[in-house]
Amino acid sequence: MSETSAGGNPPRTVRVWDPVVRLFHWTVVIAVVLNLFVLKPGRLYHRYAGYVVIGAVLIRLVWGFVGTRHARFADFFPTPRRLACYLKALFRGQEPRFLGHNPAAAVMMLALMVLLLAVGATGWMMTLDAFWGEEWLEELHEGFANAIMVLALVHAAAAIVESLRHRENLVWSMVTGRKRA
Repeated sequence: MSETSAGGNPPRTVRVWDPVVRLFHWTVVIAVVLNLFVLKPGRLYHRYAGYVVIGAVLIRLVWGFVGTRHARFADFFPTPRRLACYLKALFRGQEPRFLGHNPAAAVMMLALMVLLLAVGATGWMMTLDAFWGEEWLEELHEGFANAIMVLALVHAAAAIVESLRHRENLVWSMVTGRKRA
């Protein structure tokens, strides 16, 4: 998605996603893909990838309070009013562009973080003697993992659609940290 401004110059960009946010994002993407599709469930590397995700989410939660402007929850927390206004505009095809997370993306991000912690907690619980071999726990763990897979696909599709609608490559902005001003 190449853009130029008037006169053929590249558009002015601003830094939006700091290195902590981007490292969190891509660490989670890689670890989740590995755990869902590559590594064998319950094996050592599967568990290590899960622990990395838990650590990344915990760091991101702290960063949500002390990090840079667009990393802070206060910048994008999706109150019911913010979300309702955004969704109404979205369904009319008139949603505003946000430099940081829009309210729907904020809901998705928070939901994914909760699910990531739930998968990590249930995975860790399965290693404890108290829960060893509990089928309900394994099913819960798998259910959370499947929910992550579905929401991650919706998240990726929404990023592509929003990229097209607002004429900016949101995936690339999560690599570079920069978006069109």
